[in-house]
Amino acid sequence: PPPPPSIHDTAPTEIYTGDTSSAASDVYKRQVVLSKKGWVRAARGHDIDTRKLNFKSGDEFQASAAGKSNQLAVFLDSSGRAYTLPAHKLPSARGQGDPLSSHFTIPAGAAFVSVMIGDPDQLYLVGSSFGYGFVARLGDMHARTKTGKALLNVGKQARALPAVAVRNLEQDYIIAVTTEGHMLVTELSELPQMARGKGNKIINIPTARLKAGDETVTAMSLIQDGEKLTVHSGKKYKVMKPNEVDSYYGERGRRGLKLPRGYRSVDRLEVAQKPAGDE
Repeated sequence: PPPPPSIHDTAPTEIYTGDTSSAASDVYKRQVVLSKKGWVRAARGHDIDTRKLNFKSGDEFQASAAGKSNQLAVFLDSSGRAYTLPAHKLPSARGQGDPLSSHFTIPAGAAFVSVMIGDPDQLYLVGSSFGYGFVARLGDMHARTKTGKALLNVGKQARALPAVAVRNLEQDYIIAVTTEGHMLVTELSELPQMARGKGNKIINIPTARLKAGDETVTAMSLIQDGEKLTVHSGKKYKVMKPNEVDSYYGERGRRGLKLPRGYRSVDRLEVAQKPAGDE
């Protein structure tokens, strides 16, 4: 059974009982899709291009995660809290889905940024816009109440970034990019594995710039040797070959190098992952 809620999780309403079992024949692949405004739905199978789904007017794709119908979906909000729903209870992707606000009570001003699903021992990189982060086990994010549980301590000014699934602690490298276009590639293995907290500094942004709101971390991802990286900046994008990605390597906590002009305002990072088992 999951651990009891922490002393800070006072809401008595229990929404997750821990019972996700079903007959083996009833287990099927499930792709969970989260919109920017916090609506959720799930599609059968893993071959759906989730970015091309239709969304409500004024809404758009935020994140997706592929798992199984007998697993728990975990949602991370910008305040660093995690929330849980059984995947088999999520509405079909044939419709627009349900607002997560009908299931959870999130802090004022917070928004959902990420969805995760998988085995309890699956690891994720969780990081903040102030450049700190750690590795967390999915099972440690499972929450029993509508108010979720504290996962990432972001303080008063920072916000949580979308979590990234870890493939291999020793072979994965973190890519961190700031709003000024500084990019750093560094070892994931340098980060601690924790159940909750602030984590360690991944990329350096001068404190004065952080506190003034002049610069923050806008995106993080994970990459392995030999993989290409696509940097999306508005309608433009730049495909970086492995040797170019390597040129941004540095020790954890460094400033990183500036991306080329025209690509410094990064919307997202896209890694062309090698097939599993391909060395």
